[in-house]
Amino acid sequence: MKPVLWLACLGLIGTSSLSAQEPRLRSTLTEHIARVESVAFSPDGKTLASGNGDATIKLWDVTTGKNIATFKGHAREVCSVAFSPDGKTLASGSWDETVKLWNVSSGKNTATMKDPAIRFFSLVAFSPDGKTLASLSFDTIKLWEVATGKNIVTFKENYFEATSVVFSPDGRTLASANDDFTIKLRDVVTGKIAAAFHADCLVRCVAFSPDGKTLASSAFCGGMLTLWDVASGKDVTLNPDTIGGSCVAFSPDGKTLAYGRAQTVELWNVASRKRIAELKGGATCVAFSPDGKILASASGNAIDLRDVTPVTKAER
Repeated sequence: MKPVLWLACLGLIGTSSLSAQEPRLRSTLTEHIARVESVAFSPDGKTLASGNGDATIKLWDVTTGKNIATFKGHAREVCSVAFSPDGKTLASGSWDETVKLWNVSSGKNTATMKDPAIRFFSLVAFSPDGKTLASLSFDTIKLWEVATGKNIVTFKENYFEATSVVFSPDGRTLASANDDFTIKLRDVVTGKIAAAFHADCLVRCVAFSPDGKTLASSAFCGGMLTLWDVASGKDVTLNPDTIGGSCVAFSPDGKTLAYGRAQTVELWNVASRKRIAELKGGATCVAFSPDGKILASASGNAIDLRDVTPVTKAER
């Protein structure tokens, strides 16, 4: 049986008192012919990259909503995309057991990393300095030197499947969500596990706050959206009574959290721990623009771009 890619959403709608302000739908991008698995904004916010089930990567002009480039080269679904901090390189991970680097301007595939430890899907994340790329595939995390495409470090754990990987903002820590119901924080230099946070079930996605002090996670059972204090490991569950959370993303200022589910996308005020908006149309992945004004969310083969400033400003 094909392993399950835990970036998919299944869920129900919760209820709460919400802001009267509603985000404006700027555009819906619909040129993909298969489900969109990942979205990422370029550092300047002008371009959105998306990876999907038709084995292609598309680049979109955020202002016009037009598809401006399509990268082809993967043999199977593209399940993860990430821009380098300088915006010149795009990394992609696929079910074809490879990680690829692309020149954003030319669309040329500049490197392909294939390794026996990369099995089925690969998730990718750049370090903050852009020199290192992390890839995650089941029980193996690999660090690659971006300049050469060489594997420089391999971390292997005693669990069958990890589901998310992300660098801390200072680049010193790598957080991974694992199928043993834990979130592990690993020192990038020594490779040692500095901390392990224990959840009640499988965690699907993790995201660091911009200051690195908080980690957000979404879990399979109960649809739990949880905030973790990185220093102490203490956690606060925001919505224990709903089902089916999948993806999470902090706004650039760290004040708002986007939470994707099967039928809705929720916005939460981090300080008050209140849900401030519920947007129709679920999401397999979410991402804020670098200025925090736009939220991209993908459901099926469509990507919605919304202006979220009416909601976020109203709550501050």
